[in-house]
Amino acid sequence: MEPLTVARERYVVVETRAAVIDGKAAAQRVKESLRPRIESLTALGRKPGLGTILVGDDPGSHSYVRGKHRDCAEVGIDSIRIELPSDVTEADVLRAVDRLNADPRCSGFIVQLPLPSHVDMHAVLNAVDPDKDADGLHPVNLGRLVLNQPGTLPCTPHGILELLREHDVAITGSQFCVIGCGTTVGRPLGLMLTRPSEHATVTMCNEATVDVAAHTRVADVVIAAAGVAHLVKPFWIKPGATVLSVGITRTVEGILGDVHPAVEGVAGKWTRATGGVGPMTRAMLLKNVVELAERAAGLEMPVSTKYASWYV
Repeated sequence: MEPLTVARERYVVVETRAAVIDGKAAAQRVKESLRPRIESLTALGRKPGLGTILVGDDPGSHSYVRGKHRDCAEVGIDSIRIELPSDVTEADVLRAVDRLNADPRCSGFIVQLPLPSHVDMHAVLNAVDPDKDADGLHPVNLGRLVLNQPGTLPCTPHGILELLREHDVAITGSQFCVIGCGTTVGRPLGLMLTRPSEHATVTMCNEATVDVAAHTRVADVVIAAAGVAHLVKPFWIKPGATVLSVGITRTVEGILGDVHPAVEGVAGKWTRATGGVGPMTRAMLLKNVVELAERAAGLEMPVSTKYASWYV
């Protein structure tokens, strides 16, 4: 194998290929683990329900929401949908939030982003009851994460951790490099990786990082969540490292991930642009809804189960 100082326009090629981390299969196992819990709640008259608030007619947002409700139907979670026109007032959006906060059929809900520019996103998200925050991104739940207290975990970072565990990727004591510091993935992921239960060493890279490759080359695990197509090149990766592609870019060529496909020839394990982290994000949303329903019913959280996450 050529050294990692190969020219930028060339890629390391080896005879072996990285093992593909299958997010679809892992997500299906999560769903199966939820079925008996949903059945128990339903028998108690506390069937879980996911609420969604969708504002406007953005095709991508509508597609995402439809997918979430299809997942709900698959495992037996009720769906509560609120769709509002793009010219809706902020007051009307807040009333929709209040409606789901008060609805006993709704165990947890999400406000699909982005919102129209005339609606204050932070005002809307802050109005969500933290105990119905299915995304795990309410300031109260993020604060609980910082303080290592019980709370709903953000879906994508939690899905990433479960994928790593599912595929026997060492976390404790490993060197992680997370590219991207967004509030939905990068920042909460860094917090989760440095909890006492994980104890990883984490480097966070952002758009101002001078030499991102200098950090990725020494990392055991690289997680790319920047939303820049093919940002991570093969010569950035330490041979045998685990590489997860989280960010996606929609182009005329199709969906491109943050990780260049040629990384497959260097990494030990990796996720492709699709079929990796995405399915697990949706599975974690379902799990959050079930756990919120269990908590509302006063049931003890099943901390001994493989996919339990409420206790952090």
